[in-house]
Amino acid sequence: MKQHRSVGMCIVLSIITCGIYAFYWMYCIHNDVQEVSGHPMGVDGGMVIVLTIVTCGIYGIYWNYKMGQALDEARGTPGGSQGIVYLLLSLFGLDIVAFALMQSELNKFQGYGGL
Repeated sequence: MKQHRSVGMCIVLSIITCGIYAFYWMYCIHNDVQEVSGHPMGVDGGMVIVLTIVTCGIYGIYWNYKMGQALDEARGTPGGSQGIVYLLLSLFGLDIVAFALMQSELNKFQGYGGL
């Protein structure tokens, strides 16, 4: 079962660790979205981190888009706009905002509300 994570604490830890915690957070988000959506996404969270580092962040941009699509499907609104929102945030260097929105959405699935 996925774990509830405080969005604020994840942001603070990401800043304090100079982004290292953000990679762990990305790993957790990936695995939680797979669990919530019920669809395996071809790679596990560890491979997402490796591909993001190897491609200098380009895979991370694609990953943000795919997570938005998966969350839309899990919410029952396939073809929604979350993927585009996360993609745009990532393109403008605001990945941490996209992560916060994803975690907020995941917390809603757990029954914890938003932020």
